Amino acid sequence: MTQPDTAALKLRITEIFASLQGESTRVGLPTVFVRLTGCPLRCSWCDTEYAFQGGESRSLADVCAAVAALGIRHVCVTGGEPLAQKSCLALLAALCDGGFSVSLETSGALDIAGVDPRVSRIMDLKAPGSGEVSRNRWENLAHLTAHDEIKIVLADEADYAWAKAQIALHALADRCTVLLSPVQGRLDPTTLAEWIVRDRLPVRFQLQLHKILWNDARGR
Repeated sequence: MTQPDTAALKLRITEIFASLQGESTRVGLPTVFVRLTGCPLRCSWCDTEYAFQGGESRSLADVCAAVAALGIRHVCVTGGEPLAQKSCLALLAALCDGGFSVSLETSGALDIAGVDPRVSRIMDLKAPGSGEVSRNRWENLAHLTAHDEIKIVLADEADYAWAKAQIALHALADRCTVLLSPVQGRLDPTTLAEWIVRDRLPVRFQLQLHKILWNDARGR
């Protein structure tokens, strides 16, 4: 069977830019962000609604060349929901083949099984306050390894109680690093930090470093 020419594959790209990683255990590392266009979810606290539509159709080869031109080893493929585009899997593999250290930010609503195992999957679990808790694909948990991370964004105390229950029920901290984040302007970060310490949760607290440095500036 003739293999497809992956270099000719197309992706719809909202932006490609260099910044510091603002989340995950890679926080603070200079990183190239590849933001794919489109997302089937509508989380109440979403801060990248501009990536829901529009964008520019670019070849996989062009995207890889644009990343390489920025001269940074770490690459984060994000969105939107990058896995909503079929060519995302080929992009992730191509970036790994290019020698980059690659992470994927994904909502957890789509199947992650086909993601190249060299990629660090930063997968959300959607708490009730997101409005999309029903979209969690719980089957994804079985695919996670210590190389991956789970991120839960919390809007209030009810979300925290939900997260605490899921961490215990699914032994999430035994699978991989678990990250808890407050929704900016809705849950006081100090309050969340105090809950975590009080309950001795086996998680990592995180704030969005890019928002502290650049507020909500696009492309940072």
